[in-house]
Amino acid sequence: MSESTEHEELVDETPGEDVVDGAPAEGADEEDTAEAPAADPDGQRSRKDEREEELVAEGDIAADYLEELLDIVDMDGDIDTYTEGDRAHVAVVTEDETLVGRDGEVLEALQELSRLAVMTETGHRSRLMLDIAGHREKHRKELQLLAQDAINEVNETGEPVRLSSMNPFERKIVHDAVAAAGLFSESEGTEPQRRVVVQPAR
Repeated sequence: MSESTEHEELVDETPGEDVVDGAPAEGADEEDTAEAPAADPDGQRSRKDEREEELVAEGDIAADYLEELLDIVDMDGDIDTYTEGDRAHVAVVTEDETLVGRDGEVLEALQELSRLAVMTETGHRSRLMLDIAGHREKHRKELQLLAQDAINEVNETGEPVRLSSMNPFERKIVHDAVAAAGLFSESEGTEPQRRVVVQPAR
């Protein structure tokens, strides 16, 4: 089994794609954490402002796409957009989990279709995150509890704890929880069996 000490970004959830966490995460694709330069004296917009506008546009494009989809399937739901972690986020607020599917399979497919809609419109690859009916947020909390159980076990025994295989998005959440607890974690194995190993602080 090969090991990697990188943290994974919350990442691009593209299947099989491991991302590095600078701290979330979702290190994902490796992100530059340096601050964008301030606008020059002549009033030129900073790169940070331009990037924010690009992300807002991505969210708007995806929201329009999803609104049409909701109309087609005759489903009620409000669409919220926001930016966080250098990516656009779109949430469909609804009680209906039809578009989530078993284990989030439909949600993952719709996320990829939303990213494709953005790329078709902008010509650039998107790392947009989609949530429906709060599925990702609920799953995040479950993973944080799982990480806490592993943290407690490591603190009690002083021995590493290997978790079950996870996708990059899930691993990123665990890595963040472990780092916040002051312990060390790394990923080992290859997709789709890549997993997080929680270890005592070094």
